[in-house]
Amino acid sequence: MLLLLATVLAAGTLTGCALRELTRDCGGTGGRVKEMAALGILGSRPAGATVARGFEEVDAGCWADSGDVSVYAGRTYAFPGTEAQVAAHYRTAAVRDGWDPEPEAPSDDLCFVKDDMTLRIVFLTAEGLAEDGHGNRPDLTTGAGYSVNADSFMNSGVEAGC
Repeated sequence: MLLLLATVLAAGTLTGCALRELTRDCGGTGGRVKEMAALGILGSRPAGATVARGFEEVDAGCWADSGDVSVYAGRTYAFPGTEAQVAAHYRTAAVRDGWDPEPEAPSDDLCFVKDDMTLRIVFLTAEGLAEDGHGNRPDLTTGAGYSVNADSFMNSGVEAGC
């Protein structure tokens, strides 16, 4: 028993993890996940954008890694127009919804902050979709397929930002 305890403590020290961090997980985040999934900005989209096939539901949940616990929610859209049209829409819609452009982000980055949340608009590529197991998706790589993603760290002291 003493050897097992020593091994756990050594592993925690070597990996930079404390025992407290080893036990952190997503327990108790269900309410916050629901709040994130209901964010109005996730349903905002430029005229002509449609919810992408296979992404009909808001993707929302929690992940815990290295002691950080984060809740997230996102939507994926197919848009026949340009990335510039998508960017113009979200620069207006996000600000109208109380999101501020992240001052540290590059000027062409679509990243906003509100309270303890970060909002990112990410344009999809065929390579990225393949890596995520979504295969060949011309509906998301012709025009400007994109995702709208919000996340928030819980009880970790990590500030919202890009």
